[in-house]
Amino acid sequence: MKFTTEAWEQITPIYNDILVMPFITELQNGKLPIEKFQYYMMQDAKYLEHFGRVLAAIGSKLEDNQQAIDFFDFGKNALIVERALHEYYFELFGLEKNLKIEIEPICHHYTHFLKSTFAFDSIEVAVASILPCFWIYKKVGDEILKNQTENNNPYNKWIETYSGEEFADGVTKAINYVDIIAEKTTTTVRTQMLEAFTKASELEFLFWNAAYNTITWKR
Repeated sequence: MKFTTEAWEQITPIYNDILVMPFITELQNGKLPIEKFQYYMMQDAKYLEHFGRVLAAIGSKLEDNQQAIDFFDFGKNALIVERALHEYYFELFGLEKNLKIEIEPICHHYTHFLKSTFAFDSIEVAVASILPCFWIYKKVGDEILKNQTENNNPYNKWIETYSGEEFADGVTKAINYVDIIAEKTTTTVRTQMLEAFTKASELEFLFWNAAYNTITWKR
């Protein structure tokens, strides 16, 4: 069985929970309160800054030149998407482009999980840890697009980004690379890859949950 097949089977219950969580269902029908989406976009801006750099760092460690080039591109595209999508919504919300954003608990935990995995675990485990952000977003974007009933959904720009063909191409490449890398490693490392993939998937759920419930540092 391919690694990604096994990994997706492992996190299917998490993915199913994501599809029915209020943040996603209300984003789909356009009823998500704007302040919850604002929180999400500001935290996502911070997340993608770190995510893009982790992707580039992974590329610097990959021995296969094409894989390295593609991971550099993944990192660049994450930052480009962050800038374009967030500038669009920041303007829509009337927020300053250079607004100082405090990174809140779940975003802080997720980004540090990715960075510490890259720093202290094998490159195979690091590659597995970044895949859920690609894959789950694509699956969720496709699911929302398929079930959407509101033509004037204020979140259409977000939906179009993550259900689009350009994003799909990157996701397909990332999945294939993870499988190639997993095939060449040991059973022990493959188990660690699965653990990292699962933890990152849990953090995807928690990220949207934090936005819906406006989870901040307790003072």
